[in-house]
This record gives sequence, structure tokens and C-alpha cells, in this order.
Amino acid sequence: MMTDISIDPSLMLSSTASQRNTGSSTLGKDDFLKILITQLRNQDPLKPMEDKEFISQMANFSSLEQMTNMNRSLEQFLQFQKGNSLLQYADLIGKEVEWDDPAQQNLKNNGTVAAVLMQSGSAVLELSDGTRIDALSVKKLSSSPGSETTK
Repeated sequence: MMTDISIDPSLMLSSTASQRNTGSSTLGKDDFLKILITQLRNQDPLKPMEDKEFISQMANFSSLEQMTNMNRSLEQFLQFQKGNSLLQYADLIGKEVEWDDPAQQNLKNNGTVAAVLMQSGSAVLELSDGTRIDALSVKKLSSSPGSETTK
């Protein structure tokens, strides 16, 4: 007599294979150092890592650390520049500006700057009549109607 034998599908290897989740998809200098130390600990004592391989990996580690430091410095510099941009345009308050309006071709507009705002990372000039213009659209700048300075 033959009996039916059924295999539980949950016991199969393909269904129990789990996926490992790692922290980040990028390696940092700490990860690189951990890999290097693990490699040194687990090397074959009869065939140790050659000097040139070790020096090459240390040079890679040093480059990675310098790039990380440079990236951090550039981020700080950009933050400083954003804050400095507002201060640069603050000198325009009280001055007469002339700008081109892309919607009205061949028509030059002018007004007096009352305030400077930061919107979406760029400087915006608010004029005395409430009009807001992009600081980069200014074509002419003057302190009084008689004295003109080109920007």
C-alpha cells in the first residue's frame, strides 16, 4: 500500500531564503576601515598581504577620508554663501533699480528697493510699490535719479 506523502512548501529552501537588509548603499571611511581590519585578521598566515597591496589600500582609505572632509567643507561653504547672499543684496535697499520684465518685451521697469527676501535659495527684491522681482533681473542701479551705476 502506498500512502500519499506531501511536502510542506514552507520547508523548502527557496521559500525560507531571507533577504538581508543593510544600512546604507554607500560605504564610508569607517566601513572601509572595518573591511581592511577584517581582511588583515583573516589573511592566510602563510601568505600574508603584500606590502604594496596594504599601502594601496591605505592610500585609498586616505583619499576617501580627504574627499569626505572636502565634502563637509564645501557644504559649510555653501551654507555660508547662502547667508552672505542676502547681505550682499541688502545694500540695494533705498536704491533705484531698472529691470527687464520678460512678459513685457522692450519695456523697462523701474522702482525703489524697499526690502530683500530669500525665496527658494535666491534673492528677491521687494520694491516700494509691493512688486517683487528676481535680483538677477536688475539691469541698472542708481542711488538717486541723477547718479547712475551699472550693475
